Amino acid sequence: MSVEPEPAPRSLPDFPLPAVVVNPIHVDDLAQLHAQIARVCTDLEWKPPLWLQTTIEDPGGGQARIALAAGADVVLACGGDGTARHVARVLAGSGTPLGLVPMGTANLLARNLAIGSGDPAKATRIALCGTNRAVDVGWVLIDDRAEEQVFMVMAGVGFDAEIMAGASHELKARLGPLAYFVSGARALTGPRASITLAVDGRVDPPRRVRTVVVGNCGKLLAGLVLMPAAKMDDGLLDVVSIGPKSIFGWLAVSTRVPSRRRGGHRIVQHWQGRTVIISAEAPQQAQLDGDPVGEVKGLRMRIDPGALLVRV
Repeated sequence: MSVEPEPAPRSLPDFPLPAVVVNPIHVDDLAQLHAQIARVCTDLEWKPPLWLQTTIEDPGGGQARIALAAGADVVLACGGDGTARHVARVLAGSGTPLGLVPMGTANLLARNLAIGSGDPAKATRIALCGTNRAVDVGWVLIDDRAEEQVFMVMAGVGFDAEIMAGASHELKARLGPLAYFVSGARALTGPRASITLAVDGRVDPPRRVRTVVVGNCGKLLAGLVLMPAAKMDDGLLDVVSIGPKSIFGWLAVSTRVPSRRRGGHRIVQHWQGRTVIISAEAPQQAQLDGDPVGEVKGLRMRIDPGALLVRV
Protein backbone atom coordinates (compact mmCIF):
# COMPACT_ATOMS: atom_id res chain seq x y z
CA MET A 1 0.00 0.00 0.00
CA SER A 2 1.45 3.34 -1.03
CA VAL A 3 1.76 6.07 1.56
CA GLU A 4 1.16 9.69 0.63
CA PRO A 5 4.24 11.77 1.45
CA GLU A 6 3.72 14.45 4.09
CA PRO A 7 3.81 18.00 2.76
CA ALA A 8 7.09 19.78 3.31
CA PRO A 9 6.95 22.18 6.26
CA ARG A 10 6.60 25.82 5.33
CA SER A 11 9.79 27.75 5.63
CA LEU A 12 9.78 30.64 8.08
CA PRO A 13 10.17 33.25 5.32
CA ASP A 14 6.76 32.16 3.97
CA PHE A 15 5.01 32.98 7.23
CA PRO A 16 3.30 36.38 7.57
CA LEU A 17 4.92 38.99 9.79
CA PRO A 18 3.06 40.70 12.66
CA ALA A 19 4.31 43.92 14.21
CA VAL A 20 3.33 44.99 17.73
CA VAL A 21 3.37 48.64 18.72
CA VAL A 22 3.11 48.54 22.50
CA ASN A 23 2.70 51.39 24.96
CA PRO A 24 4.62 50.19 28.04
CA ILE A 25 2.84 52.60 30.37
CA HIS A 26 -0.32 50.47 30.08
CA VAL A 27 1.38 47.10 30.66
CA ASP A 28 2.27 45.67 34.08
CA ASP A 29 4.47 42.85 32.76
CA LEU A 30 5.95 43.42 29.30
CA ALA A 31 7.76 40.08 29.23
CA GLN A 32 4.56 38.18 29.97
CA LEU A 33 2.63 40.11 27.32
CA HIS A 34 5.39 39.50 24.77
CA ALA A 35 5.30 35.77 25.55
CA GLN A 36 1.49 35.64 25.21
CA ILE A 37 1.49 37.34 21.82
CA ALA A 38 4.48 35.34 20.56
CA ARG A 39 2.76 32.08 21.58
CA VAL A 40 -0.34 32.97 19.54
CA CYS A 41 1.87 33.86 16.57
CA THR A 42 3.57 30.46 16.77
CA ASP A 43 0.26 28.61 17.12
CA LEU A 44 -1.15 30.35 14.04
CA GLU A 45 2.05 29.96 11.99
CA TRP A 46 3.06 33.59 11.92
CA LYS A 47 6.60 34.84 12.30
CA PRO A 48 7.76 36.01 15.74
CA PRO A 49 6.36 39.51 16.26
CA LEU A 50 8.36 42.61 15.47
CA TRP A 51 8.23 44.27 18.90
CA LEU A 52 8.21 48.08 18.93
CA GLN A 53 7.74 50.13 22.12
CA THR A 54 6.36 53.64 22.12
CA THR A 55 8.04 56.54 23.90
CA ILE A 56 6.88 59.89 25.21
CA GLU A 57 8.56 61.53 22.22
CA ASP A 58 7.09 59.03 19.72
CA PRO A 59 3.72 57.64 20.87
CA GLY A 60 3.21 55.25 17.97
CA GLY A 61 3.64 56.88 14.58
CA GLY A 62 7.34 56.21 14.15
CA GLN A 63 6.94 52.61 15.25
CA ALA A 64 4.12 52.10 12.73
CA ARG A 65 6.36 53.45 9.97
CA ILE A 66 9.09 50.98 10.97
CA ALA A 67 6.50 48.20 10.82
CA LEU A 68 5.42 49.17 7.31
CA ALA A 69 9.03 49.43 6.14
CA ALA A 70 9.68 45.93 7.50
CA GLY A 71 6.78 44.56 5.45
CA ALA A 72 4.44 43.77 8.34
CA ASP A 73 1.24 42.04 7.27
CA VAL A 74 -0.67 43.47 10.24
CA VAL A 75 0.23 46.04 12.90
CA LEU A 76 -1.10 45.46 16.40
CA ALA A 77 -1.70 48.54 18.56
CA CYS A 78 -1.21 47.35 22.11
CA GLY A 79 -2.31 50.14 24.42
CA GLY A 80 -5.19 52.57 24.71
CA ASP A 81 -7.11 54.74 22.27
CA GLY A 82 -4.19 57.17 22.02
CA THR A 83 -1.80 54.44 20.87
CA ALA A 84 -4.34 53.19 18.34
CA ARG A 85 -4.83 56.74 17.06
CA HIS A 86 -1.15 57.33 16.37
CA VAL A 87 -0.76 53.96 14.64
CA ALA A 88 -3.94 54.50 12.61
CA ARG A 89 -2.63 57.83 11.34
CA VAL A 90 0.23 56.02 9.61
CA LEU A 91 -1.73 52.97 8.45
CA ALA A 92 -4.60 54.98 6.94
CA GLY A 93 -4.53 54.49 3.18
CA SER A 94 -1.69 51.96 3.31
CA GLY A 95 -3.78 48.81 2.91
CA THR A 96 -2.06 47.24 5.93
CA PRO A 97 -4.63 46.36 8.60
CA LEU A 98 -4.66 47.51 12.20
CA GLY A 99 -5.15 44.96 14.97
CA LEU A 100 -6.26 46.05 18.43
CA VAL A 101 -4.96 44.62 21.69
CA PRO A 102 -6.76 46.97 24.12
CA MET A 103 -4.73 47.67 27.26
CA GLY A 104 -5.79 51.23 28.11
CA THR A 105 -8.37 52.68 30.46
CA ALA A 106 -11.36 53.40 28.19
CA ASN A 107 -10.54 51.40 25.03
CA LEU A 108 -13.47 53.04 23.24
CA LEU A 109 -12.31 52.10 19.74
CA ALA A 110 -12.15 48.43 20.71
CA ARG A 111 -15.52 48.68 22.51
CA ASN A 112 -17.19 50.15 19.44
CA LEU A 113 -15.73 47.33 17.33
CA ALA A 114 -16.81 44.66 19.87
CA ILE A 115 -13.22 43.67 20.69
CA GLY A 116 -13.05 42.84 24.37
CA SER A 117 -10.27 43.96 26.70
CA GLY A 118 -8.55 41.90 29.37
CA ASP A 119 -7.58 38.96 27.15
CA PRO A 120 -4.50 39.83 25.05
CA ALA A 121 -4.26 36.33 23.56
CA LYS A 122 -7.84 36.44 22.27
CA ALA A 123 -7.37 39.95 20.90
CA THR A 124 -4.17 38.83 19.17
CA ARG A 125 -6.01 35.95 17.51
CA ILE A 126 -8.58 38.41 16.18
CA ALA A 127 -5.78 40.67 14.94
CA LEU A 128 -4.08 37.81 13.08
CA CYS A 129 -7.08 35.83 11.82
CA GLY A 130 -10.01 38.23 11.88
CA THR A 131 -11.84 39.86 9.01
CA ASN A 132 -10.70 43.17 7.56
CA ARG A 133 -13.26 45.92 8.07
CA ALA A 134 -12.81 49.22 6.25
CA VAL A 135 -13.62 52.06 8.64
CA ASP A 136 -13.63 55.83 8.33
CA VAL A 137 -10.87 58.06 9.68
CA GLY A 138 -11.44 61.53 11.07
CA TRP A 139 -8.82 64.15 10.23
CA VAL A 140 -8.48 67.42 12.11
CA LEU A 141 -6.52 70.65 11.82
CA ILE A 142 -6.02 72.41 15.16
CA ASP A 143 -5.97 76.22 14.99
CA ASP A 144 -3.23 77.28 12.57
CA ARG A 145 -1.04 74.19 12.97
CA ALA A 146 0.19 72.86 9.66
CA GLU A 147 -0.15 69.12 10.24
CA GLU A 148 -3.43 67.22 10.35
CA GLN A 149 -4.06 64.80 13.19
CA VAL A 150 -6.48 61.89 13.23
CA PHE A 151 -9.18 60.64 15.56
CA MET A 152 -10.86 57.27 15.37
CA VAL A 153 -13.40 57.66 18.17
CA MET A 154 -14.26 61.25 19.16
CA ALA A 155 -12.78 64.73 19.21
CA GLY A 156 -14.20 67.59 21.16
CA VAL A 157 -13.91 70.86 23.03
CA GLY A 158 -15.16 71.91 26.44
CA PHE A 159 -16.42 69.61 29.17
CA ASP A 160 -15.35 66.28 27.62
CA ALA A 161 -11.82 67.58 27.06
CA GLU A 162 -11.73 68.91 30.64
CA ILE A 163 -12.56 65.38 31.83
CA MET A 164 -9.61 63.95 29.88
CA ALA A 165 -7.25 66.65 31.09
CA GLY A 166 -8.33 66.07 34.69
CA ALA A 167 -7.93 62.28 34.58
CA SER A 168 -4.21 61.97 35.24
CA HIS A 169 -2.30 58.76 34.61
CA GLU A 170 -1.98 58.28 38.35
CA LEU A 171 -5.74 58.65 38.84
CA LYS A 172 -6.47 56.20 36.01
CA ALA A 173 -3.94 53.72 37.38
CA ARG A 174 -5.64 53.89 40.79
CA LEU A 175 -9.31 53.97 39.74
CA GLY A 176 -9.43 52.65 36.18
CA PRO A 177 -12.43 53.96 34.18
CA LEU A 178 -13.87 55.52 37.35
CA ALA A 179 -11.17 58.17 37.00
CA TYR A 180 -13.19 59.76 34.19
CA PHE A 181 -16.29 59.98 36.39
CA VAL A 182 -14.29 61.56 39.22
CA SER A 183 -12.75 64.07 36.81
CA GLY A 184 -16.16 64.75 35.26
CA ALA A 185 -17.73 65.47 38.64
CA ARG A 186 -15.05 68.08 39.28
CA ALA A 187 -15.73 69.77 35.93
CA LEU A 188 -19.54 69.80 36.08
CA THR A 189 -19.94 73.37 37.28
CA GLY A 190 -17.68 75.02 34.68
CA PRO A 191 -19.01 77.93 32.60
CA ARG A 192 -20.57 77.61 29.19
CA ALA A 193 -18.68 78.92 26.16
CA SER A 194 -19.77 80.63 22.95
CA ILE A 195 -19.22 78.17 20.09
CA THR A 196 -19.96 78.52 16.36
CA LEU A 197 -20.51 75.35 14.34
CA ALA A 198 -20.31 74.85 10.59
CA VAL A 199 -21.40 71.45 9.26
CA ASP A 200 -20.86 70.85 5.53
CA GLY A 201 -20.51 74.59 5.08
CA ARG A 202 -23.77 75.50 6.82
CA VAL A 203 -22.97 77.90 9.65
CA ASP A 204 -25.20 77.83 12.73
CA PRO A 205 -25.52 80.94 14.91
CA PRO A 206 -23.21 81.00 17.93
CA ARG A 207 -24.56 79.04 20.88
CA ARG A 208 -23.50 78.83 24.51
CA VAL A 209 -22.60 75.23 25.35
CA ARG A 210 -20.56 73.18 27.76
CA THR A 211 -19.17 70.82 25.15
CA VAL A 212 -19.18 69.94 21.46
CA VAL A 213 -18.15 66.42 20.49
CA VAL A 214 -17.53 65.13 16.97
CA GLY A 215 -17.60 61.37 16.64
CA ASN A 216 -16.69 58.61 14.25
CA CYS A 217 -18.53 56.19 16.57
CA GLY A 218 -20.99 56.72 19.38
CA LYS A 219 -20.50 54.41 22.36
CA LEU A 220 -19.00 55.60 25.64
CA LEU A 221 -18.19 53.80 28.87
CA ALA A 222 -20.85 52.02 30.94
CA GLY A 223 -22.98 51.32 27.87
CA LEU A 224 -23.85 54.97 27.23
CA VAL A 225 -24.50 55.91 23.61
CA LEU A 226 -23.72 59.57 22.99
CA MET A 227 -24.37 59.48 19.23
CA PRO A 228 -27.07 56.93 18.33
CA ALA A 229 -26.70 57.36 14.57
CA ALA A 230 -22.91 57.12 14.44
CA LYS A 231 -21.40 54.33 12.34
CA MET A 232 -17.71 53.81 11.67
CA ASP A 233 -18.25 53.12 7.97
CA ASP A 234 -21.01 55.54 6.92
CA GLY A 235 -18.71 58.27 5.58
CA LEU A 236 -20.15 60.80 8.05
CA LEU A 237 -19.10 62.62 11.19
CA ASP A 238 -21.66 62.87 13.98
CA VAL A 239 -21.81 66.04 16.05
CA VAL A 240 -23.46 66.66 19.41
CA SER A 241 -23.55 69.87 21.44
CA ILE A 242 -24.56 69.85 25.08
CA GLY A 243 -25.49 73.09 26.81
CA PRO A 244 -26.89 72.74 30.33
CA LYS A 245 -26.99 75.91 32.40
CA SER A 246 -26.77 74.21 35.80
CA ILE A 247 -26.52 70.93 37.68
CA PHE A 248 -30.25 70.49 37.05
CA GLY A 249 -29.54 70.84 33.35
CA TRP A 250 -26.99 68.04 33.60
CA LEU A 251 -29.73 65.86 35.11
CA ALA A 252 -31.75 66.43 31.94
CA VAL A 253 -28.69 65.51 29.87
CA SER A 254 -28.23 62.33 31.91
CA THR A 255 -31.72 61.18 30.93
CA ARG A 256 -31.39 62.38 27.35
CA VAL A 257 -28.14 60.58 26.46
CA PRO A 258 -29.18 57.03 27.52
CA SER A 259 -32.48 57.43 25.64
CA ARG A 260 -30.62 57.21 22.30
CA ARG A 261 -33.09 59.65 20.75
CA ARG A 262 -31.84 61.67 17.79
CA GLY A 263 -34.25 64.56 17.66
CA GLY A 264 -33.40 68.14 18.54
CA HIS A 265 -33.54 69.37 22.13
CA ARG A 266 -32.70 72.71 23.70
CA ILE A 267 -29.90 71.10 25.75
CA VAL A 268 -28.68 68.26 23.49
CA GLN A 269 -28.52 68.79 19.72
CA HIS A 270 -27.22 66.55 16.92
CA TRP A 271 -25.87 67.02 13.37
CA GLN A 272 -24.21 64.84 10.71
CA GLY A 273 -21.87 65.83 7.90
CA ARG A 274 -18.63 65.23 6.05
CA THR A 275 -16.90 68.37 7.30
CA VAL A 276 -17.19 70.14 10.65
CA ILE A 277 -15.64 73.41 11.83
CA ILE A 278 -15.73 74.37 15.50
CA SER A 279 -14.88 77.98 16.37
CA ALA A 280 -14.68 79.15 19.97
CA GLU A 281 -14.91 82.77 21.10
CA ALA A 282 -12.34 82.05 23.83
CA PRO A 283 -9.78 79.23 24.00
CA GLN A 284 -11.22 75.89 25.13
CA GLN A 285 -9.69 72.61 26.24
CA ALA A 286 -9.71 70.07 23.39
CA GLN A 287 -9.12 66.34 23.09
CA LEU A 288 -8.57 63.74 20.37
CA ASP A 289 -9.57 60.17 21.31
CA GLY A 290 -9.03 60.98 24.95
CA ASP A 291 -5.65 62.69 24.47
CA PRO A 292 -5.71 66.29 25.74
CA VAL A 293 -4.25 68.69 23.17
CA GLY A 294 -4.44 71.88 25.24
CA GLU A 295 -6.53 75.00 24.69
CA VAL A 296 -7.67 75.75 21.14
CA LYS A 297 -9.93 78.21 19.38
CA GLY A 298 -10.69 76.21 16.26
CA LEU A 299 -10.93 72.66 14.92
CA ARG A 300 -11.43 71.89 11.23
CA MET A 301 -12.49 68.27 10.70
CA ARG A 302 -13.15 66.03 7.74
CA ILE A 303 -14.02 62.38 7.26
CA ASP A 304 -11.92 60.02 5.14
CA PRO A 305 -14.34 57.20 4.23
CA GLY A 306 -13.05 53.62 4.51
CA ALA A 307 -9.43 54.75 4.78
CA LEU A 308 -8.35 52.24 7.41
CA LEU A 309 -8.59 48.45 7.58
CA VAL A 310 -9.19 47.07 11.09
CA ARG A 311 -9.21 43.39 12.02
CA VAL A 312 -12.49 42.42 13.69
